[in-house]
Amino acid sequence: MKTSRLINQLKTVIPIIIGTAIYAFGLLYFIIPNQLMEGGVTGITVLLNYAFNISPSLSTLIINIPLFLIGLKILGGRQSIYTGIGIGSLTLFLWLLEELIEHGWIIPFQTEHDYILASLYAGVTLGAGLGIVFRFGGTTGGSDIIARIFNRKFGYSMGQVILALDIIILGLSLLFIPLEKILYTLVAVFIASKVIDFIQEGAYAAKAFTIISDKAPEMADRITVELERGVTLVPVIGVYSKQAKHMIYCVVSRQEIRRLSEIAKSVDPRAFIIINDVSDVHGEGFKEE
Repeated sequence: MKTSRLINQLKTVIPIIIGTAIYAFGLLYFIIPNQLMEGGVTGITVLLNYAFNISPSLSTLIINIPLFLIGLKILGGRQSIYTGIGIGSLTLFLWLLEELIEHGWIIPFQTEHDYILASLYAGVTLGAGLGIVFRFGGTTGGSDIIARIFNRKFGYSMGQVILALDIIILGLSLLFIPLEKILYTLVAVFIASKVIDFIQEGAYAAKAFTIISDKAPEMADRITVELERGVTLVPVIGVYSKQAKHMIYCVVSRQEIRRLSEIAKSVDPRAFIIINDVSDVHGEGFKEE
């Protein structure tokens, strides 16, 4: 029992550590060498580095300690443990990469002209790192704590919250950074937010069909036989017609969307069909936990 519990914890902790490593790499390899910016608390550490040459690893640790204590009450004990792991591993990887760069073992990507390329790669690496950390229930401290609270309390995606906070910080950074660099940074921030949401929601996308028809039972039988998908029939009553009908609810893969539409229309051309995006789905016929 203890062994399985430890394995499950490692399945969460290891991805968080990997995510912080990717994030630290993007910050020191793409952002700082090209004097770009970053949002949130990390943006403050970048500004401190530009203005006073304070190492990001040191400022990250100092700034995140009080924020971690605040998050300890809001996010709960278990969440705070993962936040502490995220903060600690991010600080460690920042320090390690600083040492490798200082000794010349890693040469950062630095350009004087093609800042768009630096912005694109920065956005992908930062977004991938944060997305992995978020997906496995961790944070890297700072604005990540705020983003997770908004996600839990109000349902906003963490990418959207991070984007909003980043814009605020970037607005303040206009006092220290040329406007041109801020505009390039916005490209990186936008891409990072999309990558975060992509990783959070999962690469697998499916479609949910809601179909209201007088011939719903017949349609459900054909879907079950021809697509081998589970179908749920829900009794409904039309408010205008006052007639009892059935509503079909069925989730299919992207490859099956056209086939299901054809089945529905062939059975009842007048069927009312609604198709919704499904970002993640588990169960028989789909991926398992």
